[in-house]
Amino acid sequence: MKKVIIIRYSEIYLKGKNRGFFERAFETNLRRAIEDFDAELIKNSGRYLVQNFPEDQTEEIIEKLKKVFGLHTLSLAYETSSDMDSIFEAAKLQAHPAGTFKVESHRGDKKYPLTSVEISKTLGGLLLEYAKGALKVDVHNPSFTVRVDIRENGKALVFGDFIEGANGMPVGTAGKGLLLLSGGIDSPVAGHMMAKRGMKIDCLHFHSYPYTNMQAKEKVVDLAKILSEYTCGTNLYTVKVTHIQEAIHEKCKPDLMITLLRRFMYRIAERHALRISAQCLITGESLGQVASQTIEGMTSSNSVVERLPVLRPLVGFDKNEIIDRSVKMGAYETSILPFEDCCTVFLPDFPAIRPKLDEIAREEAKLDVEGLIEEAFQSIEKIKI
Repeated sequence: MKKVIIIRYSEIYLKGKNRGFFERAFETNLRRAIEDFDAELIKNSGRYLVQNFPEDQTEEIIEKLKKVFGLHTLSLAYETSSDMDSIFEAAKLQAHPAGTFKVESHRGDKKYPLTSVEISKTLGGLLLEYAKGALKVDVHNPSFTVRVDIRENGKALVFGDFIEGANGMPVGTAGKGLLLLSGGIDSPVAGHMMAKRGMKIDCLHFHSYPYTNMQAKEKVVDLAKILSEYTCGTNLYTVKVTHIQEAIHEKCKPDLMITLLRRFMYRIAERHALRISAQCLITGESLGQVASQTIEGMTSSNSVVERLPVLRPLVGFDKNEIIDRSVKMGAYETSILPFEDCCTVFLPDFPAIRPKLDEIAREEAKLDVEGLIEEAFQSIEKIKI
């Protein structure tokens, strides 16, 4: 008898003839998650088992696995021989010393001499006799459940609880996107949501050094590290846009500062995405949350993107919903650190809420758009995370 971790996948079972592609990606991501541990991953008839791991690392391994998209549930179990005596010995380790219980059985091996109902009845009787009155059966509202899974290889898995995983689809099965990563709450959540649908994520961050300090950059690196725990690693690209902001501030109407800057960001992001073979842009915009995120503001930004779709997974979310997701993914405490991002530099008192494209075009005509973009590209740095 030995301890194992049972892994069950999520939507992959729906994929029919393409399921092998998703299973291979899922297995690759599982191996990456536990590569720093002395543990072994094996596939077992539609499930995966982590085995031969040091018991003092159990919780760390489980926490790593819980961040793998595509994982539906996992359980800490005992693997033993499928004879009833061995199953009973494992069940005693799962049982509480007192209370109510039930036994749930699954018979993957249809040649096993007992049916699922008979397994449950037999094991339940043995546990009642062992407990000497301290346990009672309650099939409707038990205080704990002992679960038995009879496998086709002559083994049985005995476990108690299901631990919720990240669900979704394995990262790497739905193309590649470039996330515009700020230092705020929203964009890491947006990247997390797209990774959950199987998209590989790289990140692009705009900074205004020296108006913003190095701590602001370090904060973004930390956010990328948190996100990378779910995305199987990421590349973070940083771009300096100080010169663009200075040019807009000098030559253009103050109320269009943010609108014009965002249009530069989108142009730079699309061109960089095409360079790294990303297939879309991802932003953390939520409709109406700030002045630049009105439908007119989004239309202005989108109008300069020529070849790629712009995905806004948070567009219909309110701030509390986004915060809840940020807390759950572990990014919130870093996101709220008080270091300013580039959008706070030269911030107008009254930014335009409903910018008009003809007015934007007149203001942009005052700028050397291509020259400013080319200078920005000269500043790109890559950080592999």
